[in-house]
Amino acid sequence: MDLFSVLTLLGGLALFLYGMELMGDGLKKLAGGRLEMFLAKLTSNRFKGFLLGLSVTAIIQSSSATTVMLVGFVNSGIMKLSQTISIILGANIGTTVTAWLLSLTGINGENFILRLVKPESFSPILAVIGIIMIMANSSDQKKNIGSILIGFAILMFGMDMMSGSMEGLKESESFSRMLVMFSNPVMGIIVGTLFTAIIQSSSASVGILQALSLTGAIPYSTAIPIILGQNIGTTITPVLSSITGNVQAKRVAASCVYIKMIGVIIVATAFYILNAIFKFPIMDGNMNVSVLTIAIIHTLFNIISTIILMPFCDKIEKLAKVTIKGEKQEKDIFATLDDRFLSMPSFAVEKCRDVVCEMAEITKKGVIEATELLHKYDKSIASRIKEWEGEVDKYEDKTSSYLVKISSRELNSKDSIEVTRLLHSVGDIERISDHSVNIMRAAKEIHEKNIVFPDKVTDDMKVMGSAVKEIIEITSKALYSDDLEEAKKVEPLDQLIDKLKHKIKNNQVQRLRDGACTVEMGFILSDLLIAYERIAGHCSNIAVSLIAPNNEALETHDYLSHVKNDDENDFVEKYNMYKKKYSLKKAEK
Repeated sequence: MDLFSVLTLLGGLALFLYGMELMGDGLKKLAGGRLEMFLAKLTSNRFKGFLLGLSVTAIIQSSSATTVMLVGFVNSGIMKLSQTISIILGANIGTTVTAWLLSLTGINGENFILRLVKPESFSPILAVIGIIMIMANSSDQKKNIGSILIGFAILMFGMDMMSGSMEGLKESESFSRMLVMFSNPVMGIIVGTLFTAIIQSSSASVGILQALSLTGAIPYSTAIPIILGQNIGTTITPVLSSITGNVQAKRVAASCVYIKMIGVIIVATAFYILNAIFKFPIMDGNMNVSVLTIAIIHTLFNIISTIILMPFCDKIEKLAKVTIKGEKQEKDIFATLDDRFLSMPSFAVEKCRDVVCEMAEITKKGVIEATELLHKYDKSIASRIKEWEGEVDKYEDKTSSYLVKISSRELNSKDSIEVTRLLHSVGDIERISDHSVNIMRAAKEIHEKNIVFPDKVTDDMKVMGSAVKEIIEITSKALYSDDLEEAKKVEPLDQLIDKLKHKIKNNQVQRLRDGACTVEMGFILSDLLIAYERIAGHCSNIAVSLIAPNNEALETHDYLSHVKNDDENDFVEKYNMYKKKYSLKKAEK
Protein backbone atom coordinates (compact mmCIF):
# COMPACT_ATOMS: atom_id res chain seq x y z
CA MET A 1 0.00 0.00 0.00
CA ASP A 2 1.54 3.30 -1.11
CA LEU A 3 1.04 6.79 0.30
CA PHE A 4 -1.82 7.62 -2.07
CA SER A 5 -3.67 4.44 -1.15
CA VAL A 6 -3.37 5.39 2.53
CA LEU A 7 -4.70 8.87 1.80
CA THR A 8 -7.60 7.37 -0.17
CA LEU A 9 -8.31 5.01 2.73
CA LEU A 10 -8.37 7.86 5.24
CA GLY A 11 -10.56 9.97 2.96
CA GLY A 12 -12.94 7.05 2.48
CA LEU A 13 -13.06 6.47 6.25
CA ALA A 14 -13.83 10.17 6.83
CA LEU A 15 -16.66 10.09 4.27
CA PHE A 16 -17.97 6.82 5.70
CA LEU A 17 -18.14 8.18 9.27
CA TYR A 18 -19.58 11.51 8.13
CA GLY A 19 -22.22 9.73 6.05
CA MET A 20 -23.26 7.68 9.08
CA GLU A 21 -23.44 10.81 11.24
CA LEU A 22 -25.44 12.76 8.62
CA MET A 23 -27.87 9.91 8.04
CA GLY A 24 -28.36 9.33 11.78
CA ASP A 25 -28.94 13.04 12.48
CA GLY A 26 -31.45 13.25 9.64
CA LEU A 27 -33.34 10.25 10.98
CA LYS A 28 -33.45 11.70 14.52
CA LYS A 29 -34.63 15.11 13.26
CA LEU A 30 -37.27 13.46 11.09
CA ALA A 31 -38.55 11.61 14.15
CA GLY A 32 -38.78 14.98 15.94
CA GLY A 33 -38.19 13.63 19.43
CA ARG A 34 -40.88 10.94 19.08
CA LEU A 35 -38.36 8.09 19.25
CA GLU A 36 -37.03 9.37 22.54
CA MET A 37 -40.54 9.80 23.93
CA PHE A 38 -41.42 6.24 22.92
CA LEU A 39 -38.37 4.92 24.72
CA ALA A 40 -39.13 6.98 27.82
CA LYS A 41 -42.81 6.02 28.07
CA LEU A 42 -43.43 2.65 26.42
CA THR A 43 -41.29 0.28 28.46
CA SER A 44 -43.83 -1.33 30.76
CA ASN A 45 -42.53 -4.87 30.22
CA ARG A 46 -39.41 -6.69 29.09
CA PHE A 47 -40.65 -7.77 25.66
CA LYS A 48 -41.95 -4.31 24.80
CA GLY A 49 -38.64 -2.78 25.89
CA PHE A 50 -36.76 -5.26 23.69
CA LEU A 51 -38.87 -4.38 20.63
CA LEU A 52 -38.50 -0.66 21.28
CA GLY A 53 -34.74 -0.93 21.64
CA LEU A 54 -34.55 -2.93 18.43
CA SER A 55 -36.78 -0.60 16.38
CA VAL A 56 -35.34 2.69 17.64
CA THR A 57 -31.75 1.54 17.07
CA ALA A 58 -32.61 0.18 13.63
CA ILE A 59 -33.97 3.61 12.73
CA ILE A 60 -31.17 5.78 14.11
CA GLN A 61 -28.49 3.25 13.12
CA SER A 62 -26.57 3.42 16.39
CA SER A 63 -26.78 1.28 19.53
CA SER A 64 -24.38 3.75 21.19
CA ALA A 65 -26.86 6.59 20.66
CA THR A 66 -29.64 4.47 22.17
CA THR A 67 -27.63 3.57 25.26
CA VAL A 68 -26.57 7.19 25.74
CA MET A 69 -30.30 8.08 25.68
CA LEU A 70 -30.89 5.46 28.36
CA VAL A 71 -28.07 6.85 30.51
CA GLY A 72 -29.71 10.27 30.30
CA PHE A 73 -33.21 8.91 31.01
CA VAL A 74 -32.09 7.04 34.12
CA ASN A 75 -29.91 9.92 35.30
CA SER A 76 -32.89 12.28 35.10
CA GLY A 77 -35.33 9.87 36.71
CA ILE A 78 -37.43 9.38 33.58
CA MET A 79 -36.71 5.63 33.56
CA LYS A 80 -35.61 2.98 36.06
CA LEU A 81 -32.51 0.83 35.68
CA SER A 82 -34.65 -2.32 35.37
CA GLN A 83 -36.37 -0.91 32.25
CA THR A 84 -33.11 -0.41 30.38
CA ILE A 85 -31.73 -3.96 30.29
CA SER A 86 -34.19 -5.34 27.72
CA ILE A 87 -33.86 -2.16 25.64
CA ILE A 88 -30.07 -2.61 25.48
CA LEU A 89 -30.57 -6.21 24.32
CA GLY A 90 -32.95 -5.04 21.60
CA ALA A 91 -30.54 -2.28 20.57
CA ASN A 92 -27.80 -4.88 20.04
CA ILE A 93 -29.88 -6.52 17.32
CA GLY A 94 -31.14 -3.24 15.87
CA THR A 95 -27.59 -2.03 15.25
CA THR A 96 -27.00 -4.87 12.75
CA VAL A 97 -29.18 -3.11 10.15
CA THR A 98 -26.23 -1.01 8.97
CA ALA A 99 -24.18 -4.13 8.21
CA TRP A 100 -27.03 -5.52 6.11
CA LEU A 101 -27.32 -2.26 4.15
CA LEU A 102 -23.58 -2.29 3.50
CA SER A 103 -23.74 -5.92 2.37
CA LEU A 104 -25.37 -4.64 -0.83
CA THR A 105 -21.86 -3.66 -1.96
CA GLY A 106 -21.02 -7.34 -2.26
CA ILE A 107 -23.60 -7.99 -4.97
CA ASN A 108 -21.95 -9.25 -8.17
CA GLY A 109 -23.33 -9.87 -11.64
CA GLU A 110 -23.97 -8.14 -14.92
CA ASN A 111 -27.72 -8.65 -14.81
CA PHE A 112 -29.53 -5.29 -15.06
CA ILE A 113 -31.53 -5.88 -11.87
CA LEU A 114 -28.42 -6.90 -9.91
CA ARG A 115 -26.51 -3.88 -11.17
CA LEU A 116 -29.43 -1.65 -10.25
CA VAL A 117 -29.45 -2.74 -6.58
CA LYS A 118 -25.69 -2.19 -6.18
CA PRO A 119 -24.96 0.97 -4.13
CA GLU A 120 -22.59 2.30 -6.76
CA SER A 121 -25.58 2.41 -9.13
CA PHE A 122 -28.30 3.96 -6.96
CA SER A 123 -26.19 6.04 -4.52
CA PRO A 124 -25.61 8.86 -7.06
CA ILE A 125 -29.35 8.95 -7.71
CA LEU A 126 -30.07 9.21 -3.99
CA ALA A 127 -27.49 12.01 -3.67
CA VAL A 128 -29.13 14.00 -6.49
CA ILE A 129 -32.62 13.52 -5.03
CA GLY A 130 -31.33 14.46 -1.58
CA ILE A 131 -29.68 17.71 -2.67
CA ILE A 132 -32.79 18.71 -4.64
CA MET A 133 -34.96 18.10 -1.56
CA ILE A 134 -32.67 20.24 0.58
CA MET A 135 -32.28 23.14 -1.85
CA ALA A 136 -35.76 23.25 -3.37
CA ASN A 137 -37.86 22.94 -0.20
CA SER A 138 -38.49 25.07 2.86
CA SER A 139 -40.08 22.16 4.72
CA ASP A 140 -37.92 20.84 7.57
CA GLN A 141 -39.30 17.35 7.03
CA LYS A 142 -38.27 17.22 3.36
CA LYS A 143 -34.85 18.66 4.19
CA ASN A 144 -34.35 15.94 6.80
CA ILE A 145 -35.27 13.26 4.26
CA GLY A 146 -32.78 14.88 1.88
CA SER A 147 -30.08 14.71 4.57
CA ILE A 148 -30.81 11.00 5.10
CA LEU A 149 -30.45 10.27 1.38
CA ILE A 150 -27.24 12.28 1.03
CA GLY A 151 -25.85 10.69 4.21
CA PHE A 152 -26.49 7.21 2.84
CA ALA A 153 -24.91 8.13 -0.51
CA ILE A 154 -21.81 9.59 1.21
CA LEU A 155 -21.56 6.49 3.40
CA MET A 156 -21.60 4.24 0.35
CA PHE A 157 -19.07 6.43 -1.51
CA GLY A 158 -16.80 6.21 1.53
CA MET A 159 -17.24 2.44 1.61
CA ASP A 160 -16.29 2.21 -2.07
CA MET A 161 -13.21 4.43 -1.56
CA MET A 162 -12.01 2.32 1.38
CA SER A 163 -12.46 -0.97 -0.45
CA GLY A 164 -10.73 0.44 -3.54
CA SER A 165 -7.73 1.68 -1.55
CA MET A 166 -7.25 -1.75 0.03
CA GLU A 167 -7.37 -3.86 -3.15
CA GLY A 168 -3.58 -4.33 -3.16
CA LEU A 169 -3.51 -5.72 0.39
CA LYS A 170 -4.42 -9.21 -0.79
CA GLU A 171 -0.99 -9.61 -2.33
CA SER A 172 0.86 -8.12 0.67
CA GLU A 173 2.81 -10.68 2.72
CA SER A 174 3.06 -8.38 5.75
CA PHE A 175 -0.72 -7.92 5.73
CA SER A 176 -1.22 -11.68 5.53
CA ARG A 177 1.10 -12.20 8.52
CA MET A 178 -0.84 -9.60 10.52
CA LEU A 179 -4.12 -11.35 9.75
CA VAL A 180 -2.68 -14.66 10.95
CA MET A 181 -1.77 -12.94 14.25
CA PHE A 182 -5.34 -11.64 14.61
CA SER A 183 -6.63 -15.19 14.12
CA ASN A 184 -5.70 -15.75 17.74
CA PRO A 185 -9.13 -15.31 19.46
CA VAL A 186 -7.84 -13.17 22.32
CA MET A 187 -5.76 -10.94 20.04
CA GLY A 188 -8.63 -10.57 17.53
CA ILE A 189 -11.12 -9.63 20.25
CA ILE A 190 -8.70 -7.05 21.71
CA VAL A 191 -8.09 -5.49 18.27
CA GLY A 192 -11.82 -5.32 17.51
CA THR A 193 -12.50 -3.82 20.95
CA LEU A 194 -9.83 -1.15 20.73
CA PHE A 195 -10.62 -0.08 17.17
CA THR A 196 -14.35 0.23 17.90
CA ALA A 197 -13.66 2.10 21.13
CA ILE A 198 -11.59 4.63 19.18
CA ILE A 199 -14.26 5.40 16.57
CA GLN A 200 -17.13 4.83 19.08
CA SER A 201 -19.40 2.97 16.69
CA SER A 202 -19.75 -0.78 16.16
CA SER A 203 -21.74 -0.15 12.99
CA ALA A 204 -18.87 1.90 11.54
CA SER A 205 -16.30 -0.63 12.74
CA VAL A 206 -18.19 -3.54 11.16
CA GLY A 207 -18.61 -1.46 7.99
CA ILE A 208 -14.85 -0.91 7.77
CA LEU A 209 -14.29 -4.66 8.21
CA GLN A 210 -16.80 -5.24 5.40
CA ALA A 211 -14.88 -2.83 3.18
CA LEU A 212 -11.68 -4.73 3.99
CA SER A 213 -13.39 -8.03 3.16
CA LEU A 214 -14.00 -6.82 -0.40
CA THR A 215 -10.28 -7.40 -1.00
CA GLY A 216 -10.96 -11.11 -0.59
CA ALA A 217 -8.14 -11.39 1.93
CA ILE A 218 -9.96 -11.69 5.29
CA PRO A 219 -10.34 -15.27 6.54
CA TYR A 220 -13.15 -16.38 8.89
CA SER A 221 -10.57 -17.16 11.57
CA THR A 222 -9.65 -13.46 11.70
CA ALA A 223 -13.07 -11.90 11.10
CA ILE A 224 -14.98 -13.77 13.82
CA PRO A 225 -12.90 -12.67 16.88
CA ILE A 226 -12.67 -9.10 15.52
CA ILE A 227 -16.48 -8.97 15.20
CA LEU A 228 -16.81 -10.24 18.77
CA GLY A 229 -14.42 -7.54 19.97
CA GLN A 230 -16.30 -4.85 18.04
CA ASN A 231 -19.37 -5.57 20.13
CA ILE A 232 -17.43 -4.94 23.34
CA GLY A 233 -15.78 -1.77 22.00
CA THR A 234 -19.11 -0.06 21.39
CA THR A 235 -19.70 0.16 25.17
CA ILE A 236 -17.15 2.97 25.47
CA THR A 237 -19.74 5.60 24.48
CA PRO A 238 -22.27 4.95 27.29
CA VAL A 239 -19.37 4.57 29.75
CA LEU A 240 -18.01 8.01 28.85
CA SER A 241 -21.53 9.47 28.94
CA SER A 242 -22.16 8.13 32.45
CA ILE A 243 -19.03 9.63 34.02
CA THR A 244 -20.84 12.85 34.99
CA GLY A 245 -24.08 11.04 35.84
CA ASN A 246 -25.45 9.71 39.12
CA VAL A 247 -25.14 6.17 40.49
CA GLN A 248 -28.09 4.90 38.46
CA ALA A 249 -26.64 6.30 35.22
CA LYS A 250 -23.33 4.55 35.90
CA ARG A 251 -25.23 1.31 36.50
CA VAL A 252 -26.83 1.59 33.06
CA ALA A 253 -23.38 1.87 31.49
CA ALA A 254 -22.17 -1.06 33.61
CA SER A 255 -25.16 -3.14 32.48
CA CYS A 256 -24.29 -2.40 28.86
CA VAL A 257 -20.68 -3.52 29.44
CA TYR A 258 -21.78 -6.72 31.23
CA ILE A 259 -24.27 -7.64 28.50
CA LYS A 260 -21.63 -7.30 25.80
CA MET A 261 -18.79 -8.98 27.73
CA ILE A 262 -20.87 -11.88 29.05
CA GLY A 263 -22.34 -12.41 25.59
CA VAL A 264 -18.89 -12.46 23.97
CA ILE A 265 -17.43 -14.77 26.65
CA ILE A 266 -20.30 -17.28 26.36
CA VAL A 267 -20.53 -17.27 22.55
CA ALA A 268 -16.74 -17.26 22.00
CA THR A 269 -16.14 -20.05 24.54
CA ALA A 270 -18.90 -22.23 23.07
CA PHE A 271 -17.81 -21.59 19.49
CA TYR A 272 -14.12 -22.31 19.99
CA ILE A 273 -14.82 -25.43 22.08
CA LEU A 274 -17.09 -26.75 19.32
CA ASN A 275 -14.46 -25.81 16.74
CA ALA A 276 -11.83 -27.77 18.68
CA ILE A 277 -14.13 -30.81 18.63
CA PHE A 278 -15.62 -30.66 15.14
CA LYS A 279 -12.93 -28.68 13.25
CA PHE A 280 -15.18 -26.28 11.32
CA PRO A 281 -13.94 -26.00 7.69
CA ILE A 282 -14.36 -22.20 7.70
CA MET A 283 -11.75 -21.89 10.47
CA ASP A 284 -8.80 -23.50 8.64
CA GLY A 285 -7.64 -20.10 7.39
CA ASN A 286 -8.30 -20.85 3.73
CA MET A 287 -11.88 -19.54 3.51
CA ASN A 288 -12.41 -15.78 3.31
CA VAL A 289 -15.46 -13.88 4.51
CA SER A 290 -17.66 -11.78 2.26
CA VAL A 291 -19.50 -8.57 2.99
CA LEU A 292 -22.69 -10.59 3.44
CA THR A 293 -21.22 -13.21 5.77
CA ILE A 294 -19.86 -10.47 8.07
CA ALA A 295 -23.40 -9.10 8.38
CA ILE A 296 -24.67 -12.63 9.11
CA ILE A 297 -22.01 -13.31 11.78
CA HIS A 298 -22.61 -9.91 13.40
CA THR A 299 -26.37 -10.54 13.50
CA LEU A 300 -26.11 -14.17 14.68
CA PHE A 301 -23.86 -13.20 17.60
CA ASN A 302 -26.30 -10.54 18.81
CA ILE A 303 -29.35 -12.77 18.40
CA ILE A 304 -27.72 -15.71 20.22
CA SER A 305 -26.39 -13.56 23.09
CA THR A 306 -29.81 -11.88 23.44
CA ILE A 307 -31.62 -15.24 23.63
CA ILE A 308 -29.15 -16.41 26.28
CA LEU A 309 -29.25 -13.23 28.38
CA MET A 310 -32.91 -12.18 28.12
CA PRO A 311 -34.07 -14.49 30.97
CA PHE A 312 -31.35 -13.03 33.22
CA CYS A 313 -32.22 -9.32 33.02
CA ASP A 314 -32.81 -9.21 36.79
CA LYS A 315 -29.43 -10.82 37.45
CA ILE A 316 -27.65 -8.29 35.20
CA GLU A 317 -29.37 -5.47 37.11
CA LYS A 318 -28.21 -6.94 40.43
CA LEU A 319 -24.67 -7.33 39.10
CA ALA A 320 -24.63 -3.65 38.10
CA LYS A 321 -25.87 -2.67 41.58
CA VAL A 322 -23.24 -4.82 43.28
CA THR A 323 -20.35 -3.38 41.27
CA ILE A 324 -21.53 0.24 41.30
CA LYS A 325 -22.13 1.06 44.95
CA GLY A 326 -24.14 4.02 46.10
CA GLU A 327 -27.13 5.12 48.10
CA LYS A 328 -30.44 5.86 46.49
CA GLN A 329 -30.47 9.54 45.64
CA GLU A 330 -33.39 11.91 45.92
CA LYS A 331 -34.85 12.92 42.62
CA ASP A 332 -33.45 16.18 41.33
CA ILE A 333 -36.26 18.30 39.93
CA PHE A 334 -33.87 19.67 37.34
CA ALA A 335 -32.38 16.30 36.37
CA THR A 336 -34.46 16.20 33.18
CA LEU A 337 -32.53 19.25 31.95
CA ASP A 338 -29.68 16.91 31.08
CA ASP A 339 -26.94 18.03 28.71
CA ARG A 340 -27.04 14.53 27.17
CA PHE A 341 -30.41 15.44 25.68
CA LEU A 342 -28.98 18.42 23.81
CA SER A 343 -28.00 16.03 21.01
CA MET A 344 -31.74 15.32 20.70
CA PRO A 345 -33.10 18.91 20.56
CA SER A 346 -36.78 18.01 20.08
CA PHE A 347 -36.74 15.76 23.13
CA ALA A 348 -34.78 18.35 25.14
CA VAL A 349 -37.39 21.00 24.28
CA GLU A 350 -40.19 18.66 25.39
CA LYS A 351 -38.48 17.96 28.72
CA CYS A 352 -37.87 21.67 29.21
CA ARG A 353 -41.54 22.34 28.57
CA ASP A 354 -42.44 19.85 31.32
CA VAL A 355 -40.21 21.74 33.77
CA VAL A 356 -41.80 25.08 32.78
CA CYS A 357 -45.24 23.58 33.46
CA GLU A 358 -44.02 22.46 36.92
CA MET A 359 -42.78 26.01 37.48
CA ALA A 360 -46.17 27.42 36.45
CA GLU A 361 -47.96 25.04 38.84
CA ILE A 362 -45.85 26.21 41.81
CA THR A 363 -46.50 29.84 40.87
CA LYS A 364 -50.24 29.20 40.59
CA LYS A 365 -50.31 27.72 44.10
CA GLY A 366 -48.42 30.75 45.38
CA VAL A 367 -50.91 33.25 43.93
CA ILE A 368 -53.96 31.33 45.17
CA GLU A 369 -52.57 30.89 48.68
CA ALA A 370 -51.44 34.54 48.85
CA THR A 371 -54.93 35.70 47.88
CA GLU A 372 -56.45 33.55 50.63
CA LEU A 373 -54.10 35.12 53.19
CA LEU A 374 -55.90 38.45 52.73
CA HIS A 375 -58.97 36.94 54.34
CA LYS A 376 -57.32 34.57 56.83
CA TYR A 377 -53.65 35.12 57.59
CA ASP A 378 -51.48 32.11 58.38
CA LYS A 379 -47.79 32.54 59.18
CA SER A 380 -46.84 29.04 57.96
CA ILE A 381 -48.57 29.58 54.61
CA ALA A 382 -46.84 32.96 54.24
CA SER A 383 -43.49 31.25 54.83
CA ARG A 384 -44.38 28.59 52.25
CA ILE A 385 -45.21 31.24 49.64
CA LYS A 386 -41.76 32.75 50.17
CA GLU A 387 -40.16 29.32 49.74
CA TRP A 388 -42.12 28.73 46.54
CA GLU A 389 -40.90 32.04 45.17
CA GLY A 390 -37.32 30.92 45.85
CA GLU A 391 -37.99 27.65 44.03
CA VAL A 392 -39.42 29.51 41.06
CA ASP A 393 -36.28 31.67 40.90
CA LYS A 394 -34.20 28.48 40.67
CA TYR A 395 -36.51 27.17 37.97
CA GLU A 396 -36.05 30.36 35.98
CA ASP A 397 -32.26 30.25 36.26
CA LYS A 398 -31.91 26.56 35.34
CA THR A 399 -34.57 26.55 32.63
CA SER A 400 -33.44 29.75 30.92
CA SER A 401 -29.83 28.54 30.84
CA TYR A 402 -30.90 25.20 29.37
CA LEU A 403 -33.11 26.85 26.76
CA VAL A 404 -30.18 29.03 25.69
CA LYS A 405 -28.09 25.87 25.28
CA ILE A 406 -30.83 24.30 23.15
CA SER A 407 -31.11 27.43 20.99
CA SER A 408 -27.43 27.08 20.08
CA ARG A 409 -28.21 23.72 18.44
CA GLU A 410 -29.55 23.19 14.95
CA LEU A 411 -33.32 23.33 15.44
CA ASN A 412 -36.25 22.85 13.13
CA SER A 413 -38.74 25.73 12.86
CA LYS A 414 -41.21 24.16 15.31
CA ASP A 415 -38.61 23.67 18.04
CA SER A 416 -37.15 27.12 17.44
CA ILE A 417 -40.58 28.71 17.99
CA GLU A 418 -41.14 26.59 21.10
CA VAL A 419 -37.79 27.61 22.62
CA THR A 420 -38.57 31.31 22.08
CA ARG A 421 -42.03 30.85 23.57
CA LEU A 422 -40.74 29.04 26.63
CA LEU A 423 -38.05 31.66 27.24
CA HIS A 424 -40.70 34.40 27.29
CA SER A 425 -43.07 32.33 29.44
CA VAL A 426 -40.38 31.55 32.02
CA GLY A 427 -39.80 35.27 32.60
CA ASP A 428 -43.53 35.97 32.97
CA ILE A 429 -44.04 33.07 35.37
CA GLU A 430 -41.18 34.27 37.56
CA ARG A 431 -42.63 37.78 37.70
CA ILE A 432 -46.03 36.38 38.70
CA SER A 433 -44.32 34.55 41.55
CA ASP A 434 -42.75 37.83 42.70
CA HIS A 435 -46.19 39.43 42.81
CA SER A 436 -47.55 36.54 44.91
CA VAL A 437 -44.94 37.51 47.52
CA ASN A 438 -46.05 41.15 47.25
CA ILE A 439 -49.64 40.07 47.99
CA MET A 440 -48.41 37.97 50.92
CA ARG A 441 -46.50 40.94 52.33
CA ALA A 442 -49.59 43.13 52.05
CA ALA A 443 -51.60 40.46 53.88
CA LYS A 444 -48.89 40.31 56.56
CA GLU A 445 -48.98 44.08 57.01
CA ILE A 446 -52.78 44.04 57.31
CA HIS A 447 -52.55 41.29 59.94
CA GLU A 448 -49.71 42.80 61.98
CA LYS A 449 -51.23 46.29 62.03
CA ASN A 450 -54.70 44.88 62.62
CA ILE A 451 -56.09 46.93 59.73
CA VAL A 452 -59.80 46.46 59.04
CA PHE A 453 -61.05 47.54 55.63
CA PRO A 454 -64.64 48.66 55.10
CA ASP A 455 -66.92 45.78 54.08
CA LYS A 456 -67.29 47.24 50.59
CA VAL A 457 -63.51 47.19 50.06
CA THR A 458 -63.35 43.61 51.32
CA ASP A 459 -66.14 42.59 48.95
CA ASP A 460 -64.47 44.34 46.00
CA MET A 461 -61.13 42.65 46.70
CA LYS A 462 -62.80 39.25 46.97
CA VAL A 463 -64.23 39.78 43.49
CA MET A 464 -60.83 40.89 42.21
CA GLY A 465 -59.06 37.98 43.90
CA SER A 466 -61.48 35.45 42.43
CA ALA A 467 -60.94 36.86 38.94
CA VAL A 468 -57.15 36.70 39.35
CA LYS A 469 -57.31 33.12 40.64
CA GLU A 470 -59.34 32.12 37.60
CA ILE A 471 -57.01 33.82 35.11
CA ILE A 472 -53.95 32.10 36.50
CA GLU A 473 -55.75 28.74 36.57
CA ILE A 474 -56.79 29.18 32.92
CA THR A 475 -53.26 30.22 31.95
CA SER A 476 -51.68 27.28 33.77
CA LYS A 477 -54.11 24.86 32.12
CA ALA A 478 -53.53 26.36 28.66
CA LEU A 479 -49.75 26.13 29.12
CA TYR A 480 -49.84 22.54 30.38
CA SER A 481 -52.12 21.19 27.66
CA ASP A 482 -51.11 23.67 24.92
CA ASP A 483 -54.83 24.42 24.62
CA LEU A 484 -55.45 27.41 22.33
CA GLU A 485 -59.11 27.64 23.26
CA GLU A 486 -58.21 28.02 26.92
CA ALA A 487 -55.54 30.56 26.02
CA LYS A 488 -58.13 32.66 24.17
CA LYS A 489 -60.08 33.06 27.44
CA VAL A 490 -57.22 34.91 29.08
CA GLU A 491 -57.25 38.27 27.29
CA PRO A 492 -60.97 39.06 27.87
CA LEU A 493 -60.51 38.30 31.58
CA ASP A 494 -57.31 40.39 31.66
CA GLN A 495 -59.23 43.33 30.20
CA LEU A 496 -61.94 42.92 32.82
CA ILE A 497 -59.39 42.77 35.65
CA ASP A 498 -57.92 46.03 34.36
CA LYS A 499 -61.38 47.61 34.45
CA LEU A 500 -62.01 46.23 37.94
CA LYS A 501 -58.76 47.78 39.10
CA HIS A 502 -59.75 51.21 37.89
CA LYS A 503 -63.24 50.94 39.41
CA ILE A 504 -61.94 49.83 42.80
CA LYS A 505 -59.30 52.57 42.73
CA ASN A 506 -61.89 55.23 41.90
CA ASN A 507 -64.13 53.95 44.70
CA GLN A 508 -61.19 54.18 47.09
CA VAL A 509 -60.44 57.75 46.04
CA GLN A 510 -64.04 58.62 46.80
CA ARG A 511 -63.77 57.03 50.24
CA LEU A 512 -60.62 59.00 51.00
CA ARG A 513 -62.43 62.21 50.09
CA ASP A 514 -65.32 61.21 52.34
CA GLY A 515 -62.98 60.26 55.20
CA ALA A 516 -64.27 56.68 55.17
CA CYS A 517 -60.79 55.23 54.65
CA THR A 518 -57.27 56.03 55.82
CA VAL A 519 -54.30 56.90 53.63
CA GLU A 520 -52.48 53.79 54.93
CA MET A 521 -55.37 51.62 53.74
CA GLY A 522 -55.16 53.39 50.39
CA PHE A 523 -51.46 52.53 49.96
CA ILE A 524 -51.99 48.86 50.81
CA LEU A 525 -55.00 48.63 48.50
CA SER A 526 -53.04 50.31 45.70
CA ASP A 527 -50.18 47.79 46.11
CA LEU A 528 -52.64 44.89 45.96
CA LEU A 529 -54.36 46.23 42.86
CA ILE A 530 -51.02 46.74 41.08
CA ALA A 531 -49.96 43.18 41.97
CA TYR A 532 -53.26 41.72 40.70
CA GLU A 533 -53.18 43.78 37.50
CA ARG A 534 -49.60 42.75 36.72
CA ILE A 535 -50.31 39.09 37.41
CA ALA A 536 -53.15 39.29 34.89
CA GLY A 537 -50.86 41.11 32.44
CA HIS A 538 -48.20 38.40 32.66
CA CYS A 539 -50.90 35.75 32.17
CA SER A 540 -51.92 37.62 29.03
CA ASN A 541 -48.30 37.55 27.81
CA ILE A 542 -48.15 33.78 28.29
CA ALA A 543 -51.45 33.29 26.46
CA VAL A 544 -50.23 35.46 23.60
CA SER A 545 -47.05 33.39 23.30
CA LEU A 546 -49.20 30.26 23.06
CA ILE A 547 -51.50 31.64 20.38
CA ALA A 548 -49.32 33.94 18.27
CA PRO A 549 -46.83 31.31 16.98
CA ASN A 550 -49.76 29.27 15.71
CA ASN A 551 -50.85 32.16 13.48
CA GLU A 552 -48.16 32.35 10.80
CA ALA A 553 -48.99 35.87 9.74
CA LEU A 554 -49.37 37.13 13.27
CA GLU A 555 -46.64 38.81 15.29
CA THR A 556 -46.92 38.53 19.04
CA HIS A 557 -47.29 42.24 19.68
CA ASP A 558 -50.18 42.38 17.19
CA TYR A 559 -52.24 39.80 18.99
CA LEU A 560 -54.22 42.10 21.24
CA SER A 561 -55.55 44.15 18.38
CA HIS A 562 -56.20 40.94 16.46
CA VAL A 563 -58.45 39.39 19.10
CA LYS A 564 -60.40 42.62 19.55
CA ASN A 565 -60.94 43.22 15.85
CA ASP A 566 -60.90 39.98 13.88
CA ASP A 567 -62.34 37.89 16.73
CA GLU A 568 -64.51 40.67 18.07
CA ASN A 569 -67.68 38.64 18.57
CA ASP A 570 -65.91 35.87 20.45
CA PHE A 571 -63.90 38.34 22.51
CA VAL A 572 -66.95 40.41 23.43
CA GLU A 573 -68.92 37.29 24.34
CA LYS A 574 -66.19 36.07 26.70
CA TYR A 575 -65.70 39.58 28.14
CA ASN A 576 -69.42 40.00 28.90
CA MET A 577 -69.50 36.56 30.51
CA TYR A 578 -66.66 37.53 32.85
CA LYS A 579 -68.20 40.96 33.45
CA LYS A 580 -71.39 39.32 34.65
CA LYS A 581 -69.46 36.80 36.77
CA TYR A 582 -67.19 39.39 38.47
CA SER A 583 -69.35 42.47 39.00
CA LEU A 584 -68.86 45.16 41.64
CA LYS A 585 -71.53 46.97 43.58
CA LYS A 586 -71.73 50.73 43.24
CA ALA A 587 -69.54 52.71 45.55
CA GLU A 588 -71.16 53.78 48.75
CA LYS A 589 -71.83 57.49 49.20
